[in-house]
Amino acid sequence: MRPSLLAAAAAVTLIAAGAVSAAAPPAYVAKAVADPSRPKADLEQDAIRAPAETLAFVGVKPGMTVDELFPGGGYFTRMLSDVVGPNGKVMGIEKEGWKGADKADQEMIAGLDQKNVELQVQPFGQMQLPAGKADVFWITQNYHDLKIAKYGVVDLAAFNKAVYAALKPGGTYFILDHEAKPGITTDEIAKLHRVEKATVIKEVTAAGFRLVGEGKFLNRPGDDHSKEIFDAAIRGKTDQYALRFVKPA
Repeated sequence: MRPSLLAAAAAVTLIAAGAVSAAAPPAYVAKAVADPSRPKADLEQDAIRAPAETLAFVGVKPGMTVDELFPGGGYFTRMLSDVVGPNGKVMGIEKEGWKGADKADQEMIAGLDQKNVELQVQPFGQMQLPAGKADVFWITQNYHDLKIAKYGVVDLAAFNKAVYAALKPGGTYFILDHEAKPGITTDEIAKLHRVEKATVIKEVTAAGFRLVGEGKFLNRPGDDHSKEIFDAAIRGKTDQYALRFVKPA
C-alpha cells in the first residue's frame, strides 16, 4: 500500500477508535445515571467520577449479579441496582463500623425503589460469597485500602483468589483506583491512599485473571502522584485508572 493510502487508513482507524470511545452509553446506563431519586450529593460528584463511562466500561447489564466491595454509602450501588434491575442482584460487602459506612449502606438500601440489594458486614477484607455465581466483582477507589494494615491485615493473594472463586467463568473483576508513583512503599500507600497500577495488575493476574481492558476516562496528567488524595490541591482531580479483568471461561 502506498504511504498516502497508509496514512489515510490510519486516520480512518483513529477516527473509528474515537467514535467508539465517545459512543453514548447503553440506555439502561444512561437511565440509571439520570435517576431523579439519586441524592444531590451524589449528583455533584458525577463530573469527577464519570459514572456513565465507568458502568459502560465494566459492561454491567440487566439481570446480572454484582458483588460490590465497600459501597461506602452507595454512590455506585444505587446505579448498579437500577442497571441490573428486578432480575439482577447487588451484594454489598462492608466492614462493620468503618467510617459509618455500614449504617449509611443500610439507610441507602432501605430507600431504594428496587429491592435487589443486600449487604453483608464482615471483618475487613473478608467476605462470604457463593462460588461461581457473580457476573461482576466491583471495587472503586478501595483496592489500596486492602494494603493498609491499620484497617485490618489482608492476604491479597487469598483475597483475589476468593474473588476468582466467586465469579462465573467469563466474569469480570473491576478495579478503579488512584495511580501511585513507581515503587511506592506500604507506608506511603497508607499515607497517600494510592496504589500502583502495575502492582494491581501483577497481583490480580497472579490469581488467574486476564487483563482485557483499561479505561482511561479518569486519567489526569496534572496529578504527579506525590500528594495524598485528600490534599485540597488534588482532591477530586487525582489520576485514576480503571482495569477490567476476566476469569477465563
